[in-house]
Amino acid sequence: MLRDTWTEATRNLRVVPRSPDLMIFALVQPVMFVLLFVYVFGGSIEIPGFATYQQYLLPGIFAQTVLFGSGFTGAGVAEDMQKGLIERLRSLPMSQSAVLIGRTVSDLVRNTVTFAVMLLVGFFVGFRFEGSIPAAVAASALLLGFGYAFSWIMALIGLSVSSVETVNSAGFVWMFPITFVSSTFVDPSTFPTPLRWFADINPFTAATNASRALYNGYSPGRDLLLSIGWAIGISVVFGYLANRRFARANRT
Repeated sequence: MLRDTWTEATRNLRVVPRSPDLMIFALVQPVMFVLLFVYVFGGSIEIPGFATYQQYLLPGIFAQTVLFGSGFTGAGVAEDMQKGLIERLRSLPMSQSAVLIGRTVSDLVRNTVTFAVMLLVGFFVGFRFEGSIPAAVAASALLLGFGYAFSWIMALIGLSVSSVETVNSAGFVWMFPITFVSSTFVDPSTFPTPLRWFADINPFTAATNASRALYNGYSPGRDLLLSIGWAIGISVVFGYLANRRFARANRT
């Protein structure tokens, strides 16, 4: 299974140098978010406890970037289904679970590259590691692991819809609410009560708060355990559901 997973992952990664526009446009949106919020809204937004808005905003943008990056998984799976590649892979003497695992691993690598570029953009606009380097590495690993977990949600969506276009629509329907109704851009305590309640139970809030704490050099508290628990739980549940859906798709 490991050998087949690596083969599938490298197959998917070979697409990147052949289609550089995929990576370019994957970077445009988060860079635009950074520039707009820092230079358009940053002067009028103050967050208590943070010297600059960049120190509050950038961990949220990093979290949003890896979450949106999970959309590649759904689009890739849907494209393979649409082109009949899944049926070809089914005919080969290989581990069937390696198809989806290889796809999610390749997208984790792609997400890591995007994340590294976003860190450079963050440093350019004034973001700094106020905590230790190991804490910053832990925060980055946490966000990448969280993005990997959501790749399994997108894999299930990709197996459940009929086209790549539908995947994009279905993905953003739930991605935008959980990123904006959270602590990504502003303190949720300013939200109306129903939205504040949703932000408090939102797993994206926990991951953002935990990474923000680690980057800024203070204790993440229970948010760290919550975000790790959410990442593991989402990976297990949606990994199981996606593989079951994949098995049924192969039989049809």
